[in-house]
Parts: sequence; C-alpha cells; structure tokens
Amino acid sequence: MVDEPQAAGARPQDVGQEIQPGLFPDDSVPDDLVGYRVPSACQIAGITYRQLDYWARTSLVVPSIRGAAGSGSQRLYSFKDILVLKIVKRLLDTGISLQNIRVAVDHLRDRGVHDLAKITLFSDGTTVYECTSAEEVVDLLQGGQGVFGIAVSGAMRELTGTIANFPAERADGGESEARPEDELAYRRKNRVGRKTG
Repeated sequence: MVDEPQAAGARPQDVGQEIQPGLFPDDSVPDDLVGYRVPSACQIAGITYRQLDYWARTSLVVPSIRGAAGSGSQRLYSFKDILVLKIVKRLLDTGISLQNIRVAVDHLRDRGVHDLAKITLFSDGTTVYECTSAEEVVDLLQGGQGVFGIAVSGAMRELTGTIANFPAERADGGESEARPEDELAYRRKNRVGRKTG
C-alpha cells in the first residue's frame, strides 16, 4: 500500500532514488558558493524587487549565500534560493495564500537541490501537497485533492537553462564560470576585431 500524499509540512519517507540522468543540463547546477545579485534573482524568478525584498524581510525566502549587512551590501541568492523563489511565484499566481506558501517553503528549505528534483507539488487551492512517486500523484488525484501541480524537476530544468545567461559571483571571491557567449555577441566581437583602416 502506498502512503497518502503528504501535506508539504510533513516529513516524507526516504525514497532512496537517484536523480534521473540528464535532469540538469551538463548534469550540474551551480555550486553552493555561486550566487546571484538581487536584479538577476528578480529577473530569473520573474518577480519584482518589492516582492523579493518583502519575502527576504519576512524570512519567506532569504539569501543563503550573503544577506544584506548594511548600506551598500549586496545580497546573493543561491540556485536553490532562486528555485524556491520561482516556486513561490507559481504558487502565488495560482491563488495560494502566502500563509500556506510559507508552510510549503519551510518544508522545502530543509531539502537539498537534488532532493527537490524528486518532488511534485500539488494544491487544491488551500493546501500544498508533496508527492515523491507516481503512486502518490494518482492517489492524490483520485481523492479529488489536486487541482494543479508543479513538477519541481521541470522548474529546475528551466532554471538551469535560464540562469546560465546571468552574471554570478562566488562567495569565496573565486572566479565564477564565464557566461557562455551567444552567437550574435561572438560575431559582433569578431567583426569589430577584423575592421581595418
């Protein structure tokens, strides 16, 4: 018998599955020391500065790499932080209350990035449920509880594709990976270098 899908505030059973190969481009995500400044985090997650600032001040989603420590300091958000921001945005867009989103986010906060890839979030408009297997999804839908769902792995795949186009910083001061140059930028750079007289 399969356990009932769990509300997002409940601890899931250990499913002991490996991450699906090919889930992430290059099978990698930025390491824990790579961070993104506020303007980039807002653009990547599709939220406003006001939303990001409010969520940070109310501890809904706080930057895990570097918080604001006074005037002029820059907050740095990790890949996981930005993933959670995207999830919060999607839940808000579907009409879930911020109070219920907080419960779900508190639960997600305890997870690693690769653990999050195994989760599908469903909601009936009030409660957010976590499913970690196809059987749990079927049970939830048969019970009439699921209205919409967010496959976290899909959001992660989308995020890994998008985030590569934004500048990143390393919290340890090391070099972050250079952003891949798009074809148009490459051609412009080469054209400027070839001009003569």
